[in-house]
Parts: sequence; C-alpha cells; structure tokens
Amino acid sequence: MEQRKVGRTDLTISAIGLGCVTFGREIDEETSYQMLDYAVEQGINWVDTAEAYGGGNARAYRRNFMNVEDERETSGEMGSSEKVLGRWLQTRGCRDQVIICTKVSSGNSPENIKRALQDSLQSLQTDYLDIYKLHGPDPEVPIGETLALLHEQVDQGVVKSIGCSNFSGAQLRQALDVSAANGWPRFEITQPAYNLATPDAQEDVFPLCHEEEIAVTPFSPLGAGFLAGKYSPGQGQFPQGSRFDVIPAHADDYFSERNFRVVEQLRRKSEETGESMVRLAMAWAMTHPDVTSVLVGTRKREHIDNALEALQMGLAVELRAEMSAWD
Repeated sequence: MEQRKVGRTDLTISAIGLGCVTFGREIDEETSYQMLDYAVEQGINWVDTAEAYGGGNARAYRRNFMNVEDERETSGEMGSSEKVLGRWLQTRGCRDQVIICTKVSSGNSPENIKRALQDSLQSLQTDYLDIYKLHGPDPEVPIGETLALLHEQVDQGVVKSIGCSNFSGAQLRQALDVSAANGWPRFEITQPAYNLATPDAQEDVFPLCHEEEIAVTPFSPLGAGFLAGKYSPGQGQFPQGSRFDVIPAHADDYFSERNFRVVEQLRRKSEETGESMVRLAMAWAMTHPDVTSVLVGTRKREHIDNALEALQMGLAVELRAEMSAWD
C-alpha cells in the first residue's frame, strides 16, 4: 500500500489506518487480534488508539472531557483498547513493523499528560510512541504549557512526533505559532472528523494543513455508519451493536434534515453507478487532495475490505465535485 509522509518528518504511514476505537468495546480481544492481523496482511502499517478507547473508558472520556453523559455507553464493556493492542504487539513481536498512535483524552495539563503518557506506554507495552496526539483542545490549559511538556517528551525520545485531534483551524494555528516562537516540535499530524455529512474540516482545517505541510488523517469516513443508509429520521431504536447503539449521542451529530437528504442522494448515486453507498462515501473522503490517510474503524474483515476497495476504486473528479455539492 502507498506510504505517505507525516508532515515534515521522516515518518510514513499507509493510505489507510486502522482505528482501534472498537477494540474492547464493540469487539472482544480475539476478534481485535483478527482485525489487526488482517489489516497488517493488507499493507496497513499504522494503528490509532487512545486512552479513552474501550468499554468504560469511552464513557469516562465523554463525561469528563466532552461533558456528555449517556448511561448506555457502558453496554458491552470489555476493556481497554490500548491494552488489547499492547498484548497483540507482544504476541506477534511486531512492534518495529507498526506505527503506533495514541491520544491523551482526559485533559491537557502537563501533569495529566505525564500520567497519561506513562499509562499508555505501559498499556501498549512499548517504551516509545511513533505519534502522540491531544484528543481535543482543553480550554482550561494554555496551549503553551501543553506544548512545553510535549517538547520534553520528544526531546527524551519517548515520543517521535506529536499531533492533535478535533482541533479547529484557529486552534491548530495557535499551536503552530507557539511551537515556532519557542523552537519546539510542532504538530505534524491532525485528525478531524471528515465525511459527506460533516465536511466542514475541508474549509476550516485543510487549507492550513496544506500550507504548513501537516498530515491530515480523518476519522469516521462513514459518519459512524450513518452514511451506510441504515438509519431513518426520528429513529428511536438503533441496530444492536452499531456505533449509534453503543454511543447514542452520535445521533445528535448526524441526524438532521440536510444529512438525511445527503444519504438519499448517496443512495441514488449508488443505484446509478452500481457501487455501494459505503465505498462511494469512503472514496469521497479518501480522494480529497489534502487527505494523507483515512482511519477506518472495524468490527469485521468486510469493513477493511470496503476501505481497500474504495481506495483502489478512487473517484472521478466530476463525480467527487457532484457529491461535494449535495445539500
């Protein structure tokens, strides 16, 4: 699989990344191992996790860091995604073959990052991280304090490169300016949500990343499964085991008149072209010229196969422009 540079570093990652958000939450450890083995066999060389990922971890993160409370988020609780990944790395003996990215999800103060980073290293059973990201901005902590601590970790070799997730263009610009002013390592990679239902990052974040040569690695190309077309307006019950069943608050992000119109246009285009809604939606996210790699969450091999087929299929410029104009 094509390898693409992470920002201005020497690090490269595959054009598809494996999102490990499902590990220990929607799929058990044995199934997680199967997904990891299959992904690596297909040429996917980087995996993305977070201290928040896994059964009860997701609920704690959303409650404490995003101010979202949902009791049903504990359904199917199994364990920590980082620990599942760490045990797989040890079992397979392949640490040097895989790019590991994890994120601090519980706050960006220097003290908390020190704690979170050590916990993540222990869980992942490694003494360094290829990529370490802030899971989101923290309005309680000046970004300079956060970056100073991350600079120390890069300087000590504990972290090779740093990045962020869920940052706006303005927040990313501020972080870059602080790093430049102090001669510190800068964010080389960012991870926004990006799909046909939530395309805002292409106007807010992508231009800055293009200008500054920052890798863009979007998550949720299917909008947590929304763009697969299996939901309807006003739906109260979600398919068991689906992302919306595990985290019902996702409905607040995607259930709108505009987005359901997009789904119907996607459905018609699928019927017209003979390509599945899933592959069309994924190909749309993958073919933006500023996208470095798209993260794909998975519960079964079919999800990885859909991503591989979408990458191989690509999307004609005219068709992508048509889909981008849907509203």
